[in-house]
Amino acid sequence: MNVEEFQKDFIEEIKSAASVDGDGSNAAFVNVASNYLIGAEVLSDFTIAYYNGNGKNDSVKARVDGYVLDEFDMTFTLVIADYSGDESRETITRTYAETRFARLLHFIEAAYTDKSRRAAEPSRAYSDLIDLLWLNKDRIRKFRLMLITDGFMSGRISEIETKDFNGIPVECQIWDIDRIFRVCASDLGRQDIEIDFKAYTDGKGIPCLAASSSNSDDYQSYLCIIPGAALADIYDTYGSQLLEGNVRSFLSTKVAVNKKIRETILRIPQNFFAYNNGVSATAMDLRFETTEEGKFITYAKDFQIINGGQTTASLSNARHKDDADLGQIYVQMKLTEVDNDADKSTELIRNISRSSNSQNKVSDADFFATHPFHVRMEQISRRVFAPATGGAQYETKWFYERARGQYLQAQMRMTKSQKDKFAAQNPKKQVITKTDLAKYRNSWDGMPHVVSKGAQTNFMSFAESIDEAWTKSDTVFNDKYFKDSVALAILFKHTEWIVSHQPWFESGYRANIVTYSIALLHRLIKKQFANMDLDLGLIWNRQQVPDVITNELVHITKFVFDTITDPNRATINVTQWCKREACWDTVKNCTLIFSSEVESVLMSKEDTKVAEREAKKDQKLVSDVEAQAKVLELGAGYWKSVNDFVLAKRVPMSPDQSKAMKYALRIPTQFPSAYQSIQLLALLEEAKANGYRG
Repeated sequence: MNVEEFQKDFIEEIKSAASVDGDGSNAAFVNVASNYLIGAEVLSDFTIAYYNGNGKNDSVKARVDGYVLDEFDMTFTLVIADYSGDESRETITRTYAETRFARLLHFIEAAYTDKSRRAAEPSRAYSDLIDLLWLNKDRIRKFRLMLITDGFMSGRISEIETKDFNGIPVECQIWDIDRIFRVCASDLGRQDIEIDFKAYTDGKGIPCLAASSSNSDDYQSYLCIIPGAALADIYDTYGSQLLEGNVRSFLSTKVAVNKKIRETILRIPQNFFAYNNGVSATAMDLRFETTEEGKFITYAKDFQIINGGQTTASLSNARHKDDADLGQIYVQMKLTEVDNDADKSTELIRNISRSSNSQNKVSDADFFATHPFHVRMEQISRRVFAPATGGAQYETKWFYERARGQYLQAQMRMTKSQKDKFAAQNPKKQVITKTDLAKYRNSWDGMPHVVSKGAQTNFMSFAESIDEAWTKSDTVFNDKYFKDSVALAILFKHTEWIVSHQPWFESGYRANIVTYSIALLHRLIKKQFANMDLDLGLIWNRQQVPDVITNELVHITKFVFDTITDPNRATINVTQWCKREACWDTVKNCTLIFSSEVESVLMSKEDTKVAEREAKKDQKLVSDVEAQAKVLELGAGYWKSVNDFVLAKRVPMSPDQSKAMKYALRIPTQFPSAYQSIQLLALLEEAKANGYRG
C-alpha cells in the first residue's frame, strides 16, 4: 500500500462514516482523523466542539472543530479540519494553512472576552471549550494549533512561524494525508520522537560512557550526564509524548517524591545530581561524535523516558512556575539503544521498566499495553469468524489491534488482489483497538464517568480490573469473552448511530451520551428483570442489535441527554460534569420502564454461567497445548541458559518450577507436562523481569 492508496481508502472510510452517522462529511472526517491520531498517540484524547463564526474582527472568521487539554504537560491543542473528499485537490500552500491557523487563534482571542463567554450557548460543546480555556488560562503552558487535512501539504512548507499568545508559546502542526499515512505505516504505529541533542546543548551533545560489559545483540547501554535545562527544554518541546514508554506519566506535585524534587531544585540545586535517581531512557539509531572532551551522543530516534518522568516534568515545572534557575543542575541518565524490531524492543522496554521503577509502586497493570491478555485477544480474533449477514456469501473477522497500526501494516506488502481479499475478510469497520475495548467494557460495567475521563484514564482503569482477573484465572478470557466484546462493540456503534439520527441531537456530547446510555441500559435490565441479562450471544450471531433494544435505546439516549445537560446540574461544564461519579448517580435514578418484549432477547444468569464454564474449559485446553508447544519450541539449550541465569541471580524458583526445569533440560528425550510448561513460562517472565535477555 502506498500513500495514494491510503488516501483513497481514507476518503472512502469518511464517506461511509458520514452515510452511517448522518453527521456530514466534515464531522465524519474530524471523528475518523482524530481516532487515527489518538491511536498514533499524537493526541491523548479528543473532544469534538464545532464553532464557526466571526472573530474579534468581522473580516476574519473564528473557527474550531475540536480540542484536547493534556493535563500532564498542560498543552492545549485546538484542531481545525480541512476536508474536500477530492483525491486530486490542489496542494495545501503556506498561505492557505496560515489562514486556517489564524482562524484558530481568533477563536482563542474571542474566547477570552467576556462578550463571547456570555454569548456562548449553554450545553453546547464549544461553550465547554470556552469555559475550559477560562478555567485554565493561568495554567496553560503551550497552545498547539493543528490543521488536519485529506490533502497533501506543499513541499515548500518546512515550518509555520507563529508568535506567542499572551506570552504562551504557540506551535502549529499540519497533518496532511502523507503524514498520517507515515505514522500509521511505521513499525511502531506512532510518531517517532527524534532528538537533536546538539540543539539543546550549545552544539555539543550529551557526554556518555559506554557500559560495554552490559551490552548484548539486542541493546547497548550508555551512562550519560544531561544538563537539567536541556532536559526541561526537550520536555517543553515534546511534552507528555516524551514519556510514551514510561509506565507512569508525571503524577503531579502532590506526590511526595515530586515535592522533594522541587525542594532540591529550588533550595540546593548544586546537590541535585547526588540526591536524584536520574533518568532511564531508551532510543533507536543513536549517533555519536568524538572530540577532545570525549564521546557525545548527538541524535536519538524514538527517544522515550521510561523512568524519571517525575524528574523531567519537575524540572520544567519549577522553571515555569517558580522561575527556577537550572544552570547548576545536571541529571544522570542511563540511555539504552534498543533493537529496531518493534516486538523485541517493546518487550525489552517493558522489562527495563519493571526493573528500574522504584520511586513509586508499579503494578502489572502499569504495563498493561504489553499484557498477555492482548496476545490472546489477537489470537482469537485471527481465527474466529463472525456469522455472515445481509445475504453475504462469506464470513468476516473482527480484527483486534494488539499493537498500534497492525491493521494497516498487515496490508503494506500485499498485492492489490491480496489487499482486496484481506479487506473483505477483515473490514475496516470491524477493527477493535485496545482503547475501544476498554471503552465498550467499562461502559457495560457501569463506569461511564470513568470512560468520560478520556482514553488514557479509562484504559488504565480497565487494565487494573483485567490484570486482577487474569491473575485469578486467565481462562475467563476466552472465545466467549471475545464474542461478547464484539457484541458490545456492535451495541456501542449502533447507539452512536441512534444518537446521531435523533432530532434533539446537535453534534455535541455524543461520546458522553453513548457511554452513559450503554451503562444505563445494562443497569435497567438488571433492575427490571431479576436473574436475567442481555443475550450478547444473540447480538454476535445476528451481528446486529435487536429492534426491541433499539426502541428502548431511543428513550434512554434522550433521557441521558436531558439529564447531563440539565440547567440545574452540579457542574456548569457538561464535559467535566460527565467525568464525575455524581453525574452517574444522577443518571442512575432513571425510572424508565422497559417493554415486556425486552425479555425475548434476555438470557437467564444460570444459562450464562453454564456457557461461561464451558468456555473456560475450552480455553484451558487451548492454553495447555500452547504452553507445551512454546516450551518445546524454545528447546533444552534455551532452558539451560534460563536455569543458569536464575541460579546466578538467585531468582526465586518454586519446587514445582524446579521440577519442571529438570524435564525442560532433557528435551527432546523427556517433555514437561502442560502444568509444568505453564510453570516454566511463569519462571521465564520472572527471569526477564530481573534482566534475562535470552
